[in-house]
Amino acid sequence: MVIQELKPSKRVPGRWLLRLEDGSILRVGENEVLDFSLYAGKELTPEEAEGLTLSAQKNSRRERALNLAAGKPMSRRELERKLADWGAGETEQASVCGRLEELGLLDDARYAELVVRHYSSKGYGERKLRDELYRRGVPRELWEEALGKAEDPAQALDALIAKKCKGIPLEDPKELKRLSDALARRGYAWSDISEALGRYGTQWEDPI
Repeated sequence: MVIQELKPSKRVPGRWLLRLEDGSILRVGENEVLDFSLYAGKELTPEEAEGLTLSAQKNSRRERALNLAAGKPMSRRELERKLADWGAGETEQASVCGRLEELGLLDDARYAELVVRHYSSKGYGERKLRDELYRRGVPRELWEEALGKAEDPAQALDALIAKKCKGIPLEDPKELKRLSDALARRGYAWSDISEALGRYGTQWEDPI
């Protein structure tokens, strides 16, 4: 396989476009250009062509991981899943994620606090917060410290009840149950719901 043309990309600094004799285009980095001694007119052996392709794919995954982690907060586990979807093995996943942690772009403890603050500020209870930490792959040993920084559930519950009831006392048991179930779906414990209803002037027994 002969390299017909090798030129730097006009769009991405550090990337080179390699056109092969079959018309295909291979995007490679500066490391590949140097490591494989690439130049227009060079004939690649099948082994060199395969090695170059694998190296270019690996380099592309690193770039995608870097851009993804730099663009939005995420857990190490979430990025590992992305890398696996892109074809990276466990060793490559560990290497890429480890490097991004060194750069400060991956930080599970900081991410856990961000998740907790986000959902607690939207009026969700602890069960919902735990569900989100689990879904996002945050290590369990980081949960409790992050949950300790959640907003006071009493304030959120009081605001939610006041909004739903609009200042009208609740006396109908069916309406009480409907409200309690709605709050439970938001992740609040029955004990917290009962106390909040008591502060609102309504008595509701824990169904459990």
